Amino acid sequence: MASFVTEVLASSGKLEKEDLSGKISKMSRKVEDTKEEVCDMINKRYSDFLPSLQGSEELMVQVDEVSKEMDVLKNCIENEVQQNIHVAVAEYAKLKQQLERNTIIIAMLGHLKEFHNAMEEFNKALQDKKYVDAANQLERARTSVDSLKGWKTSQLPLLSALSSELTVQRENLIYHLGDEWKRLVIWRLPSSKEPAGLKSFLKVELNLSHACSKDGDPKPAALLCSVLQALAIQGDLQHKIKLFSQVLVKTMLKPLVVYPSLSVRVSEQQGEGTILALQCLEESHEERSTPSQVYSKLLLVLKTLHSHLLDVCIGDKKLSAILGELIWEEISQCIIHECLLYSIPTNSSQLEKYNTVITETEDFEKSLKEMEYLQGDSTDLLKYARDVNCHFASKKCKDVIVAARKLMTSKMHNTVKITPDYKLRLPKLPAPGSQVKLKQESTKEEVIMENTKQLSVWSMCLPACRISESVQQLMDLALNTLCEAVGSSTQCALQLFFTVRNIFQLFYDVVPTYHKENLLKFPHLAAIQHNNCMYLAHHLLTLGHYFRAHLPQLLSEGVATFVDMVPGFRKLGAQCFLAQMNVQRAELLERLSTAQNFCNLDDDDNYTAASKAVRQVIHQLKQLGTVWQDVLPVSIYCKAMGNLLNTAITEVIAKIMMLEDISSEDGEHLHTLCQTLIEEGPLVFIPLAEENKNKKYQEEVPLYVRKWGTFKELGIVLRANLQEIVDRWADGKGPLALEFSSSEVKNLIRALFQNTERRAVALTKIK
Repeated sequence: MASFVTEVLASSGKLEKEDLSGKISKMSRKVEDTKEEVCDMINKRYSDFLPSLQGSEELMVQVDEVSKEMDVLKNCIENEVQQNIHVAVAEYAKLKQQLERNTIIIAMLGHLKEFHNAMEEFNKALQDKKYVDAANQLERARTSVDSLKGWKTSQLPLLSALSSELTVQRENLIYHLGDEWKRLVIWRLPSSKEPAGLKSFLKVELNLSHACSKDGDPKPAALLCSVLQALAIQGDLQHKIKLFSQVLVKTMLKPLVVYPSLSVRVSEQQGEGTILALQCLEESHEERSTPSQVYSKLLLVLKTLHSHLLDVCIGDKKLSAILGELIWEEISQCIIHECLLYSIPTNSSQLEKYNTVITETEDFEKSLKEMEYLQGDSTDLLKYARDVNCHFASKKCKDVIVAARKLMTSKMHNTVKITPDYKLRLPKLPAPGSQVKLKQESTKEEVIMENTKQLSVWSMCLPACRISESVQQLMDLALNTLCEAVGSSTQCALQLFFTVRNIFQLFYDVVPTYHKENLLKFPHLAAIQHNNCMYLAHHLLTLGHYFRAHLPQLLSEGVATFVDMVPGFRKLGAQCFLAQMNVQRAELLERLSTAQNFCNLDDDDNYTAASKAVRQVIHQLKQLGTVWQDVLPVSIYCKAMGNLLNTAITEVIAKIMMLEDISSEDGEHLHTLCQTLIEEGPLVFIPLAEENKNKKYQEEVPLYVRKWGTFKELGIVLRANLQEIVDRWADGKGPLALEFSSSEVKNLIRALFQNTERRAVALTKIK
């Protein structure tokens, strides 16, 4: 009967449901019990640190059995639900919810089991120095903890204990790896208190140890590989290599580039490893290492590191590639600025030899690529070496500007004599199209076309004068730079040509500013600066024309000229000299201002003051004449001295013409003073060092002193009687009439003579 009822209930599905419900309830109780036991065990192990190896193993077995029962029950429920989904949705939803909760708990228990197994394997691998396995197991344990953190139902105290254990074991692994790294890579460095220098770098030593551990377990290469890969898995390799690269660059690679006397000593010590040490070459006295020396020293270090340390694959790249990425930019810039920069030729004739350096640089980079220090085709180092023409031009331009500025700020008073037959030392340049000319000359008769009237050979020559030695050197510097531009590449020629223009522009800006005080204070320097500017302006007229045909087309099409700078230099020289002339004029007028306006000279004090003022004027002019002698061109010299003498006598004339009453004694004194100027004035004209050649210019004083005739007539009038004055007037046709107006002569007569009938008659004759 019972079996019949059972069959009926089973056919209706009720019994199966009741069985499932019972099974699920029973399973839930079993899951909760298992969960409590596992959590208790984990807490005891990782929080309370109680030994329970056997119990934990039994629990792991129990967890596996419960998981299998859950899978069977889950499949049974899903099949039943699928068959009766249209009838039992509501009933099965509750059962499924309870089952899902149990499934989550089982999954959590599985992660706890995974964490525990991973930590056990980690400890075993760490003891066996299987660092890669240890690192992988630690990552596996971390993954389990991360999964547990994803569920809100996880117990926070338990998670905290697991995370803490994970951190402790990771630090433990990092410590062991760091310890192994320190035994494999040993630096011996100078004290940080010791100043950086050649002596301190001689104490640098790098020991790449081959020694095994005390147990002698792994082979050195395998141990090294294991340590590096484990560091990579833990994400600490980049930090280790970065620190290593910084020490390597600072204490070994850079010093080898900077100090030519440093070299590398590589020594293999049996059972201990390979030692890299810096040593000093006593025979080396060079200031800079050559590129080949630098490359060979660096390659020796990098090859040794590659063969004993860096030839290890980490993921998809070698360790040498990682180190290369860290050091290459800094070390390549060091090579450029401390070696290649100084290897650039100083003149264009050496440029062809520089191809050797380019080849050496290519071979250096090729070796680095073979060891995988470098990736890619071209680097800044090789680009720098290949752009030698550009760097040559830049270096040349910089050196030229520095040399030019040094010349401009040097003393100006060291002079050289320039004569009309002086010529610039221009280089011999091949005439453009000279071969074609020769052909034509061989086939045609020579036709001579020449004017019958010729200019003087001195027509376009500089007059004799003195210029600063530094300015002559400056012009030679400009010529040499233009010679470098001839035959150079277009870019190089452009840079060099415009550098020459910059030289002259720099002179225009720097010299008047730098020597400003001295140019106003010393008339000798003002005259030299005037000559310097005229000398430069003279040669700038033809300098561009001489080189134009031999420069690149871009320059030869009207750009290669200096003519536009000529007016500026002429104006600069004239302004400088005129400023000095104004200073001298002011001094002359100041001296004459002490002459008491040349009145009341019958008083001894007044006459003495006036006589002293005149003497001071003559003395000043003689001093100037001596200072400018053989410095200024003769024509400029005579014009300048004539202008200053004219300033002095014009002031004397003006002061005398203002006098309303001149006694006979005053007239005599005034005549004496004027006669002194007339006699000694021409003697200040001494443009040439040879005295016998200066007489010509002293006789030509009236040509340079505009008021000379007026002054001489005034001297005659001051001592003449009325009839002589009337005779020199000669009805407005005499020499006196040429220099003075009738009113001026009348005023002189009134001042010199008393009011008498004879004076009145004389005045009527002055018309």
